[in-house]
Amino acid sequence: MVNNKNFIDLHVHSNYSDGALSPAQLVQRAKKLGLSTIAIADHDSVAGVAEGKNAGMQNGIHVIPAVELSVQYKTLLDVHLLGFGIDYTDLVLVEKLNEFRERREHRNIEILDRVNEKLRGEEFEQVPLAEVLAHAREVIGRPHIARALLDRGYVKNMEDAFRRYLIPCNVPKFYWPVQDALSMINRLGGIAVLAHPTSISSDREELQVIITELASMGLNGLEVYNNMAQPDEMEFLRRLAGKLDLLITGGSDFHGMEEGIEMGKGRGGIRFTDTLLAPVLKRLHV
Repeated sequence: MVNNKNFIDLHVHSNYSDGALSPAQLVQRAKKLGLSTIAIADHDSVAGVAEGKNAGMQNGIHVIPAVELSVQYKTLLDVHLLGFGIDYTDLVLVEKLNEFRERREHRNIEILDRVNEKLRGEEFEQVPLAEVLAHAREVIGRPHIARALLDRGYVKNMEDAFRRYLIPCNVPKFYWPVQDALSMINRLGGIAVLAHPTSISSDREELQVIITELASMGLNGLEVYNNMAQPDEMEFLRRLAGKLDLLITGGSDFHGMEEGIEMGKGRGGIRFTDTLLAPVLKRLHV
């Protein structure tokens, strides 16, 4: 085993949202890769945190409780906020996330219906819900539908599945108001971090205005090191984080399905070192 104890990953997904692996499997993979710390940040769900933390204690891996909330900021939809170190047992949070889970379940079943309608038009056999559920833990997500399409040989890879089926058959989803999400994370003693910021806008002036306003609303950090940003964009984000006194984090956004992405690293040789961890833990009083 390669010794990568100075490497971490503060953004991974389990099959409690749209990942391929269980929280325990994520921990075991982290151990195999020699990582010291991971944050399991499922989409609008904390259902897998307890399993992940228990597995972490058994395997000597530090598991930070986290969540990734899909929020709306003004006219921008699907802005993602990471909440690190939250009280994942909080009843108000759990109730709110359960509402999102129900909405997500209805949405994704409707997406599957649309995909099957498209398949019928192409004279392909439909994908049963059971085949999609085989890849999921609680509620199906679009990547689980993509995996089922891949299993049947209807698509070449995950990207092909999204291009040909998931994007054309998409159904709009429900978002948290950004102020509600920031307030919730801060109330629960967590750190609110903007995930993959350049996915919001490639215009740096616009992005700086957005991030500055979010910082005034309670944003605590930026996911500077991520798989959606080029090296020069990461440097821009790093400088902006310093200017606004925001924490800097990094993560692979690992789902267990993507080509070229592994826990602890990403495309283009990105690595996430534990130098990012100390300021986060200090802010969380850990």
